Amino acid sequence: MAATPEEIEHARDLFAELSPVTTGRMFGGTALYLDGDVMFACLLGGTIWMKSDTSTEAAFAAAGSHPFSYQKSGGTTVVPSLMSLPDSALDDPEEAVHWARLSYPPALKAAQDKRRQKARKAAKKAAS
Repeated sequence: MAATPEEIEHARDLFAELSPVTTGRMFGGTALYLDGDVMFACLLGGTIWMKSDTSTEAAFAAAGSHPFSYQKSGGTTVVPSLMSLPDSALDDPEEAVHWARLSYPPALKAAQDKRRQKARKAAKKAAS
């Protein structure tokens, strides 16, 4: 289900200190970006999911977060690169910004990897 305008506004309010936070559509949800193309969080199914990696996963888990998961024909797929925003941060912009700052390095790395992948594809296509 797509994020509601109210959910998007709430997320923007939580992360307002980091502005500008821009949004974009993503497979049934809304991506939250910093610096134009660094997706540090997203809204899916009424939950704010924060970008994570092995360096941040334990901190999120210790705060009560859980990884994004979805059902498919073969069972449940868990996506540990997206961790729920801890409940204690849902109405606390200062805490939400703390988690956003923790999410930024994994998000930046993912954005850089994506740019490199696109550049490789473009170079390969140009060479053909």
